[in-house]
Amino acid sequence: MSQQIPRIQKAAVLDSHDTPIRIKDDHPVKQPDDLAPGECLLKMHCTGVCHTDLHARLGDWPLPCKLPLIGGHEGVGDIVAIGAHTVNSPVKIGDRVGVKWLADSCLQCEQCRKGLEQTCSKAKLSGYTVDGTFSQYVVSYVSHVTPIPESLSSQEAASFLCAGVTVYRALKYSQTNPGDWIVIPGAGGGLGHLAVQYAVHAFGLRVIAIDTGAEKRRLCLELGSEKWIDFRETKDLVKDIKEAAGGDGPHATLVSAASSSAYEQAVDYLRPGGSLLLVGLPGKAQIGASIFWTVVKGINMVGSYVGNRQDAREALDIASMGKIRCHFVQKPLSALTEYVLSRNIERCC
Repeated sequence: MSQQIPRIQKAAVLDSHDTPIRIKDDHPVKQPDDLAPGECLLKMHCTGVCHTDLHARLGDWPLPCKLPLIGGHEGVGDIVAIGAHTVNSPVKIGDRVGVKWLADSCLQCEQCRKGLEQTCSKAKLSGYTVDGTFSQYVVSYVSHVTPIPESLSSQEAASFLCAGVTVYRALKYSQTNPGDWIVIPGAGGGLGHLAVQYAVHAFGLRVIAIDTGAEKRRLCLELGSEKWIDFRETKDLVKDIKEAAGGDGPHATLVSAASSSAYEQAVDYLRPGGSLLLVGLPGKAQIGASIFWTVVKGINMVGSYVGNRQDAREALDIASMGKIRCHFVQKPLSALTEYVLSRNIERCC
């Protein structure tokens, strides 16, 4: 039996790309009787914030978002209602679950059957093509919400639903073996610091961390990186990376940067047969790497786009074992307009 649900809620609403986000106290809440089969209503505990939310704010991606829009796609809450006539729901009222970037997919097309539901032509994207988690109540879908392990706090679990599953899946398909070297540019950032930990603890990889500043150096080494390169201090980044990996270069690099230069340099420093994992999503940048050396060196370019339902469960299960921790700062919803979604943001995952 569903709980008593309020009619209105607090939500952060983007009306257009030219106007600031508004914090509304009277945004309507979809009522249990109005939920469609397969839909569920969550009362939110918290939500993470991702660089993708900035792209939605600015409207600078080739894929347009809906407007008006409630952003956010990495939130945790309790299910308080499920749509009538929902059949074989894998979750129930009272479950604590997570909402991811992929809100829903058809589950019937070739891509969904192959475990690539994030590329489904009918995919619904949280906080982008459907309203997301920057609100007190969220409508999501029973087939795609992810159960949260008891040992993870809601606040910590939130970022694993996006940054965590994204880097985990990329590493999962990196064609590396335990003991191989991997380069992680931006290793002290949101995706990067989780990538370092998954690489070390889940895949047994040796990490070369690239970032800048004493604080990030300390963090990366504490999290398990074997080597550190400050990109502001090095005179020859490609040479230093190759030397750090024994002279031949690393076996893989996971690039989450939203710029083309990080991708182009990777072909130069990867060893023959190495894997370039493309994760970052710059809106307009192109890869200008040498086709000749990409072919001759046998470089594998692997585009990795968030993750499927199984990837999410695996990423959370590994995190729940306690070896991978998310470093985060907790702020009120009002901080979205003050700090997080300004045009000067660099990284907020």
